[in-house]
Amino acid sequence: MFDVFLEYGKQYLWSDGYHFTGLAVTLWLLVISVCIGFIVSIPLAVLRVSDKKKYALPVWLFSYVFRGTPLYVQLLVFYTGVYTLEFVRSTEFLNWFFRSGYYCTLLALVLNTCAYTTEIFAGAIRETDKGEIEAARAYGFSDWSLYFTVIIPSALRRAMPAYSNEVILMLHATSLAFTATVPDILKVARDVNSATYQSFTAFGIAAILYLFISFLLVGLFRMAEKKWLKHLQPLDNSHQPA
Repeated sequence: MFDVFLEYGKQYLWSDGYHFTGLAVTLWLLVISVCIGFIVSIPLAVLRVSDKKKYALPVWLFSYVFRGTPLYVQLLVFYTGVYTLEFVRSTEFLNWFFRSGYYCTLLALVLNTCAYTTEIFAGAIRETDKGEIEAARAYGFSDWSLYFTVIIPSALRRAMPAYSNEVILMLHATSLAFTATVPDILKVARDVNSATYQSFTAFGIAAILYLFISFLLVGLFRMAEKKWLKHLQPLDNSHQPA
């Protein structure tokens, strides 16, 4: 394994000399998709819990479609299906966008994580303590300020454990990027396997890299939970007199 990593380690971690590959591409896909999905899912979650069906129903439909179909199928639709449409090929921007495996992969990842994150945040919003809302209204908060200073910050803190799982799942989901010929960690591992015929070593290195990123993400979320969910942790009574 060490010899293979010495020879192909640069491709696994950074570049093949011409393009970014491996770990760099995987992290790029993960960070961009999670950040965009997070930002878009907050207003969608607010609409999802709305009492007005004209707002809630479209968001529910979007969430149902992207949570109810495999990400692999979504990626194939965007990468190989959409480009077969005549109006896509005849439109300059759409032709440029859907011709790129990077952008098709990113689009699939963003929409998929946005659907799951919207439901996570919507559930957390529904669990907001009624007392918090009543207290804010008593102080004269408008609906806008109520959501963005009380409900959403409170909901995001409660949603953090579930959201951390979603981020880990998105890391795993980036491994489908090889389908669109994007040179992520798994694509490099497949190429190394084809060149060396050492399957255990080639994919073992990929597994170690995914594990490393997962442990790093878990550690970061644990630190965030200790900081922002400190009020939910049990009190330490070990130093109190009997």
